[in-house]
Amino acid sequence: METPTQTAEHIESMTEFLVSHYSDQLRDIALSSDPKLHYPLFLEFAELVDDNPHLARLVYSNPEQYLRLFDDSALLALKIALEHMKKFESKIGIEKRFIHVRINTSGSPLERSSDTFPSIGRVRVKHRGILLMLKGTVIRSGAVKMYEGERMFRCRKCKHMFPLFPELESINSIVKPPFCPSQRSKSCEGTNFDPVDDTVTRHDYQEIKIQENTQVLGVGVIPRSILVVLKDDLVDNVKAGADDVVVSGILTSKWSHDLKDVRCDLEPMVIANHVRRTNELKSEIDISDELIEKFKNFWSHFKDTPLKGRNAILRGICPQVVGLFTVKLAVALTLIGGVQHVDASGTKVRGESHLLLIGDPGTGKSQFLKFAAKLSNRAVITTGLGSTSAGLTVTAVKDGGEWMLEAGALVLADGGLCCIDEFDSMREHDRATIHEAMEQQSISVAKAGLVTTLSTKTIVFGATNPKGQYDPDQSLSVNTALSGPLLSRFDIVLVLLDTKNPEWDKVVSSHILAEVQIEEGRYVDDLTMIWPLPMLQRYIQFVKGNFRPVLSKEAEEIISSYYRLQRRSSTHNAARTTVRMLESLIRLAQAHARLMFRNEVTRLDAITAILCIESSMTISAIVDSMGNALHSNFSEEPDQEYAKQETLILEKLRGDDIY
Repeated sequence: METPTQTAEHIESMTEFLVSHYSDQLRDIALSSDPKLHYPLFLEFAELVDDNPHLARLVYSNPEQYLRLFDDSALLALKIALEHMKKFESKIGIEKRFIHVRINTSGSPLERSSDTFPSIGRVRVKHRGILLMLKGTVIRSGAVKMYEGERMFRCRKCKHMFPLFPELESINSIVKPPFCPSQRSKSCEGTNFDPVDDTVTRHDYQEIKIQENTQVLGVGVIPRSILVVLKDDLVDNVKAGADDVVVSGILTSKWSHDLKDVRCDLEPMVIANHVRRTNELKSEIDISDELIEKFKNFWSHFKDTPLKGRNAILRGICPQVVGLFTVKLAVALTLIGGVQHVDASGTKVRGESHLLLIGDPGTGKSQFLKFAAKLSNRAVITTGLGSTSAGLTVTAVKDGGEWMLEAGALVLADGGLCCIDEFDSMREHDRATIHEAMEQQSISVAKAGLVTTLSTKTIVFGATNPKGQYDPDQSLSVNTALSGPLLSRFDIVLVLLDTKNPEWDKVVSSHILAEVQIEEGRYVDDLTMIWPLPMLQRYIQFVKGNFRPVLSKEAEEIISSYYRLQRRSSTHNAARTTVRMLESLIRLAQAHARLMFRNEVTRLDAITAILCIESSMTISAIVDSMGNALHSNFSEEPDQEYAKQETLILEKLRGDDIY
């Protein structure tokens, strides 16, 4: 145990460090008007390690004691800042009662060690009592409560006053010491203490639960979760399902709730000191200037044949599946997406596209789903048979007499991709729950007295088998047993039919047998041949964040003309030819412009969007050869092939006096 002299020395060195490095934050706190608020003071642990390694070591090894000392030091540092302002700036600040030092461990040595930054599933007793970092997705957030913090007590014998803090392990109860803690030359040894009136400090308190990311886990590993306690300025800063966080704090434990016939256990729990949202950085993909220059050089190389360059990118999508050009193009456009539009009334039109693959067994649907999940920054994969409406949306969970909402697959995939395999296996009322999530990008919940709306800004990628033998003369609703309202929400619906084509079978078998001999990563440096997975991830991330394409006048006219043609001629595709088709065409054209590294939607993008929609038309397609997406192969001369298709589409639109 430290002597009072050592404690005073540490407080002095902490105060000096705060004044010298964080004077701007102290000044802002001093100028704030409310003296009763709890103010955060953000400290970089990497700076503390460079400035005072010994103090950094003490904070790491005994955070419970030294974080409290840092809070006391912050109040002293504020007094110094107030005096400086009064003397040199002629400004009068307000003294504050509560300042909490929040230690950001990003970029520090703690982030690079598995002992201080373990996965949630590997948290053990050895991590107790040190400054710990955990990363996960918030899956549950409780109500904000109030609890009694420190309280001053007075010894009846020597009148010594000392603070006592509640112990979270014993359900926030204050345990009195066995004898008086006064450190005088002659010990008091008093055993009776009285609480001092008006000395109670109360704190805001919230419990959240974070779960480790399923994408980094192996097959068969159940994602583990842990309880995190947020206090004061940290409460209500994160949302369930929407936020990925890195929590720095102290590992402790608490007794589980006392239930009849249930054994009482100690549950691990982290008392958070700092919470860093990683939503903006959740991809953790570093896109360097050198890489951006590489992208620019790639497109300058294909300046005269842009579609050849586009096809080089598309070949990197699911390379183990031969051909299927249309599907690979659809996957790329879906993952890149369009631009979200907000009209004058404040109504949002989604920018995310949805994709549905309908196909016979063995046509590679699940392969595309899994590869798309790898390309996306945040992805949740589930199957229709194992998904209920509560598992897809939110579940109401009762914890210690209080109802809380726990995020399901669509909410956890907010800002990313939700893959649903075996879409046809879902029960009808379970499928109906995702209608709102797909179009309005939110889920309205009314469960156990909890009425709220949760964000589900996610891409839905579904795969399903046709109902029996696929009949081209029937509509999609009949062939898939999916309702019209659900089908209309998918931007692209592709049909993959195994028509037993001998030439195609020969190509596929040769590709599968040759796969054994191909060295992995053979074309990593040569982007003109095929793009590796890490490069594709970075490219999609870059174009989504840096391009917001605007429709040209010509592209608008082509898209509008095609939509009017489909509305006039379609009877079998009634479920697809709603006003949502027009929005889908715009989204796909914008996504293709992004894919082509442009900020303007041209005629090329509009025609490509039409060709994607054509692939999901069964009767009223203009380009009849695009009927089965399974046999759509990569063209040797894509630019010449496109010129023919463009002529055909424009002639059809002009022939019907629409364009």
